[in-house]
Amino acid sequence: MNRILIAEDEERIASFVEKGLRANGFTTTVAHDGDTALDYALTGGFDLLVLDIGLPGRDGFTVLRQLREARATLPVIVLTARDSVRDTVAGLEGGADDWMTKPFRFEELLARIRLRLRTAARAPEVTVLRCGDLGLDLRTRRARADGRTVDLTAREFVLLELFLRHPGQVLSREQILSHVWGYDFDPGSNIVDVYVRALRKKLGAQRVETVRGMGYRLPSE
Repeated sequence: MNRILIAEDEERIASFVEKGLRANGFTTTVAHDGDTALDYALTGGFDLLVLDIGLPGRDGFTVLRQLREARATLPVIVLTARDSVRDTVAGLEGGADDWMTKPFRFEELLARIRLRLRTAARAPEVTVLRCGDLGLDLRTRRARADGRTVDLTAREFVLLELFLRHPGQVLSREQILSHVWGYDFDPGSNIVDVYVRALRKKLGAQRVETVRGMGYRLPSE
């Protein structure tokens, strides 16, 4: 059974879409603001996102951008009242898979959702992320380094996955906090440094580089 995330702040529209999808055999979850939508979408627990642009908190464009920056492959259908060519082009170039304008016919939305789910199902699923001899199995949530299997805590797993999806890229503490903890954290906190040290202890001190004044990086070679 496919799981659909509906990011829509208008109760009437959210309820209409949710009821229609459930009647057609889908499991649905509604997020009424952009922050909640992004947090849900990054869990990996959904098969498709129906995304409004005019959300409170993070708007839909920001949600979409941050999803794609996190290398999330979740199919996204934008459902919005914005109908300008500029907005449509910005959405599609920003990583949306489809764009529909309100008012809309539910039958058309349903057809587009089914099409995107069929397309996604044909794509090979990545189950192991690799960088050199470092690997992370997304199913067992275990890492392998230097021929050893390494057990990780839930936060360590998400942190290592973030690094492996962005090899060679410097990630700031703010980016890491937003992705791993999902909310604004005290910028004076050293929680990121604590978890990086934990990863180094388990995987090897050379695995994560400190880029002074900028953040951390997983060497790509």
